[in-house]
Amino acid sequence: MSKKVVIIGGGIMGVCSAYFLHKEGHEVTVIDKSNFSKGASFVNAGYITPSHIISLAAPGIITKGLKWMFNPASPFYVKPRLDLDFLKWGLAFKRSATKQKVAQSIPVIKDINILSRALYTEIKTSKDFNFHYEHKGLLMAYKHEKAGEQEWEVGQKAIKLGLKVENLSAKEVEAIEPKANLNIKGAVYYHSDAHMTPGVFMKNMLIYLKNNGVEILSEEEVKDIVISDKKITKLITDKREIKADEFVMAAGSWSPIISKKLGIKMLLQPGKGYRINVAQETNITIPAVLLEAKVAVTPMDGFTRFSGTMEINKINHKINPIRVNAIANSASKYYHGLQISTQDKEAAQCGLRPVTPDGLPYIGKTSQYNNLTFATGHAMMGWSLGPATGKLVSEIISDQKPSLDLNPFHVERTF
Repeated sequence: MSKKVVIIGGGIMGVCSAYFLHKEGHEVTVIDKSNFSKGASFVNAGYITPSHIISLAAPGIITKGLKWMFNPASPFYVKPRLDLDFLKWGLAFKRSATKQKVAQSIPVIKDINILSRALYTEIKTSKDFNFHYEHKGLLMAYKHEKAGEQEWEVGQKAIKLGLKVENLSAKEVEAIEPKANLNIKGAVYYHSDAHMTPGVFMKNMLIYLKNNGVEILSEEEVKDIVISDKKITKLITDKREIKADEFVMAAGSWSPIISKKLGIKMLLQPGKGYRINVAQETNITIPAVLLEAKVAVTPMDGFTRFSGTMEINKINHKINPIRVNAIANSASKYYHGLQISTQDKEAAQCGLRPVTPDGLPYIGKTSQYNNLTFATGHAMMGWSLGPATGKLVSEIISDQKPSLDLNPFHVERTF
């Protein structure tokens, strides 16, 4: 049965939900306070990452965070503040960062990534719209043996899950990436991963949605939500009132703010990440994560992107030049002869990734409202998990059996 569905949020979760809901014959509206041209969905590394099986809430990350707290160039930074929502999130994050909980989440993360990779391929094959997509794997490149040994432990876990992983020496890396001039000891090579150019996908997806009857409402902010008998009846924006049968919360880092209008308190914090685009030739052809520096390197359509940092703070889009320089400096240490210009660094942008305490997204319904589905909290895997999340949202609203068990993503789970 066709339903009228309103999606709050026009990032990768929102547009992928719209895509699959449209395919199921629903009448879809997507609303966003921006103009659909910026944010985390446009500035990310563009990775599809079955390799990223260890959640952000990993054992030892709190200790590292404390060490990095006073380093303005550190890859992971949490700004302490006397804010009740932040303190609750921090406590839940600490409870989630155990070996047992991380081990439980490994197959969950792998399965949703594999589903999403298959769906990206399906969208590409459908020829609904064109976009850049390459399946070349991911190099986890390291300069010190200890980092390599730690990553190889992860690689061995991935092998047991059925992924193809190799532990390569510097010479073996050079054989597959001969012109990049990598200055490393070696790399753990995950063959499972793919990469894209996010801006191209987002632009062409939006054109496809508009051309196929999906209503796209830009620069429109949700001001209030009207409720009746455990159901949302309509949204009140700064421009209109919108009635619908079903609503999807896909507003990323803004989801908790909007959810408070419904009396829903979400444990979710914004994690700022930065990106630098380099247009000149870098001779980099295979995506890499520079392990010790926590910098992602992606050869995209017409440029190379260098991205990194996870800065847990209040919602803001201030560019910290120290962090931008840290990304650029790290890149030059791993690639001989690479120079990122002042102009490229000054053009750096940031995006806010919604981070849950356990590193798993919120996907599914709540007990409080019969017609509200959540699709948020994907942290650094947002781009990777867009299609899988959109597919699951569509299955939930279409009353179909979900492709995956939704319990690990339950909105009201305890931490």
